Amino acid sequence: MDSAIPFHADLARSVRLFTAFRKEQADPDYFYGLLARDTVAQLGTYVDLAGRLVVDVGGGAGYFAETLRAAGARIVCVDCDAGEMTAREGVMPEGAVLGSALRMPLRSDSVDVCFSSNVLEHVPDPITMAEEMVRVTRPGGTIYLSFTNWLSPWGGHETSPWHYLGGHRAARRYERRYGRGPKNVFGESMYPVSVSTVIGWARRQTGAEVVDVFPRYLPAWAKPVVRIPVLREFLTWNLVLVLRKH
Repeated sequence: MDSAIPFHADLARSVRLFTAFRKEQADPDYFYGLLARDTVAQLGTYVDLAGRLVVDVGGGAGYFAETLRAAGARIVCVDCDAGEMTAREGVMPEGAVLGSALRMPLRSDSVDVCFSSNVLEHVPDPITMAEEMVRVTRPGGTIYLSFTNWLSPWGGHETSPWHYLGGHRAARRYERRYGRGPKNVFGESMYPVSVSTVIGWARRQTGAEVVDVFPRYLPAWAKPVVRIPVLREFLTWNLVLVLRKH
């Protein structure tokens, strides 16, 4: 990836990303590679990654870590699932550490950037994970936290849009249709997280200042949607919080 390429949150980008979602299961290398390049370019508008120590929380198979490293960052990838971390090459990605996002095996104030993409909805206590991200970041460092909110059209992941009728019901429908259960199991590996809950936490916590809040995949002109209660739960698709540690 050429980290010097400017990031543009325009409509064409949104179309590319939403089109790529259809390939997440069939061609994960294409989907996650595209998403990683886009996200790291987006992160680069908030912090110069060259030489920074970045922890990728819930980094799995290392797609984001690989792209962050290409941008010049030094990487630690923390994930609790060894199977996910070895899914691509059969071995742990470089810089991988087995550990929980709810209690990261890292010292307080130890990393320059704490990064997480689409992990918060997969932990049973999202606020604890968010607090951990603040804890491990050094003063002046950057926290980038992105997640898929439950009431978005993709909130149920592969069971969407049937999750609007209930997570368990959507899972049962998926199993009847495909003859196997979904990868993301409601109440076990996927949980309902709301935009209002996470924004409320960000505004109340005292460890970091809020730098930006916006819908990750939408054009820049759609940013005001995050200010509209109720409507934002359905239209945001994926929320990004950027914080700076005090």
